[in-house]
Amino acid sequence: MNFNFNKELAENYKANSQKIRVMSEDWVVENAYCVKCGNKLSHFENNKPVGDMYCSKCREEFEVKSNKNELGKKIFGSGYNAMMAKIEQGTIPNFFYLNYSKENLEVKNLLIIPKHFFTKSIVQARPPLKPTAKRAGWIGCNIDVSSIPEKGKIYIVKNGIECDKKEVLRAFNSMIFVQNYKIEPRGWILDIIKCIEMLDKKEFTLDDMYAFEAVLKLKHPNNNNVRAKIRQMLQILRNDNYLEFHQRGMYRILD
Repeated sequence: MNFNFNKELAENYKANSQKIRVMSEDWVVENAYCVKCGNKLSHFENNKPVGDMYCSKCREEFEVKSNKNELGKKIFGSGYNAMMAKIEQGTIPNFFYLNYSKENLEVKNLLIIPKHFFTKSIVQARPPLKPTAKRAGWIGCNIDVSSIPEKGKIYIVKNGIECDKKEVLRAFNSMIFVQNYKIEPRGWILDIIKCIEMLDKKEFTLDDMYAFEAVLKLKHPNNNNVRAKIRQMLQILRNDNYLEFHQRGMYRILD
């Protein structure tokens, strides 16, 4: 894998943001791959209202976000209303987050956030643009990456080292069951997975999960029986082979 951008592609562009966009998208197409099937990626036609690229084999779609900074708590997104509509309609693409070196234009990190890890609760509206702005009233968004489980942040390149392709595909496909659920239960499933990760242990008890009751109530204020919902979500995760019941009131992560 070649970690250097093709600088020649940026020669006809003036704005630095345009240069980075062109070089980073080209780099992903030339060096990365579809994280679902491993096939090579292709560019979409210009001005097509979807992602930046797609897989011609399994039809997965991808969008690239590039930044000189490593992944933090938030990602600068596009239009708030458009993002929410894509999540609602199930048309949001998978997100590549590419971190590059500003000095030598070299890729340092590349990770994928699968589309099924996007829920409405992680999309935060930014203040509308001022009346004097060219796009007055337009509302952008931030993506709250800190709320996404670690299972939804899959590295393809980490600290300048290419990750094992088989492991990347395994990690993506091991969580693909999440996309089979509608938006509301999907949000609950991902919140429960996030809580399990916070426990930081392979085996845990039902009481361990009940300790998150107040936190989950804040995220789901309309639910009046959080403990029952926790049990229901654990059952779902068991049925989808994410967990197993080790013994009564005891769970083990399958990985």
